[in-house]
Order: sequence, then structure tokens, then C-alpha cells
Amino acid sequence: MAVFSVRDIVKEPGKLLAATRDPRQRTILKNFMRHGMLEVAGRWQEILTPEMTAPDAHYRIYENGQQVVLDGFDQVGPFYAQLVADGLNVFGPIEETVLVSDWGLSLESLMGNHLTGPQAIALGYPDADPAGFYQLTRYIASFWPYTKDCRLIGEHIYENTGSRILERIDEADFVSPPTARAQLADLIEDAADWRSDLD
Repeated sequence: MAVFSVRDIVKEPGKLLAATRDPRQRTILKNFMRHGMLEVAGRWQEILTPEMTAPDAHYRIYENGQQVVLDGFDQVGPFYAQLVADGLNVFGPIEETVLVSDWGLSLESLMGNHLTGPQAIALGYPDADPAGFYQLTRYIASFWPYTKDCRLIGEHIYENTGSRILERIDEADFVSPPTARAQLADLIEDAADWRSDLD
């Protein structure tokens, strides 16, 4: 079983960035990569800024048979805050296909979420060992539209619920939210790499 590695959040979009010359598409990719790292690091407040995200951003999330629709910072902010409060923000691609165009991004991802035993139980897996560590994998298709000045308009997330698999992992492979934050700090703070190519 492949285990999600935090720094792989930017692996596939980074490869695409290296092969992309169009300034708009490069800026979209940079926004997306920074967004992903900030989310997993628990630094969601830095996503919801006028420089990165349109204030009227519209999120549509279909996950585990449930639909969540969020409009604007006032609704998206509490969603991110709860994710971090519950310690559920350590997730990302194990395998991923990324396509970029002038309108935004489309992705198909095999996602891995790192969970403690109690978190797995709370998410509907009663047989999980409370002392264990787990990875929840599932396939997700997502679409990320952007404004003319390359700010995120929203996230449209569609989970293949039937692909969900919960597997136990070694404690040594488990990444906690504080560890994820530390592992991503240098990538996030390398500001020169994230400047808009539209300037």
C-alpha cells in the first residue's frame, strides 16, 4: 500500500508547472499548489485572502454520500476551521492527474487521509482500533475555476464513495497536523517561487 507523503501535494502540479509556459496557466498552478499546502498545514486563513481567492467563492463538495455547498468567506472559513479543529486536514494525493487550461484546473486524484483510530471511528469505521493509525483512500475528481486575474472562484469536489478503503498504517508513517505544518513550512515560505507570472 502506498502511503500519502505530505510534500507530494505539489509533486504532479509541480511537474506540470515545469512544462507550462503560458503565464496565466502558470499562475493558476502556483495558486493551486500554495492553496493545497496551506490547507494541509492548517493555515487556511491565508487561503481566504483577496489575493488568492475571490470573496464570493462557491464550493460544492460531494463526499461520503453528503453534499456541502458553501458561498463566500463567511461560509468557507468555518468549514476550514472545523476541519483543522477536528484534526482532519492531513490529506493529499497518492496518485494524481492534473490538467490546466485558461479557465482553471481539473484533477483526478487517489487521495490519502491520515487518521487516528478515534478519528476513523468518528468517520464511521467502528471496528478501528482506538490506539491505531490509519489511511483512508478514495478517488476524487475535482474542478477548480479561476478569475481573469487568477484567483480561485471555488472548488467542485466529487468523491467516488465506492472506492473508499480504510487501512491501518505504521505509526512511523502517520503524519499528525503539527508534523504536516512543519514539513510544509519551507515550501510555503519560499515566496519567490509563488509570484504571479502575470506581473
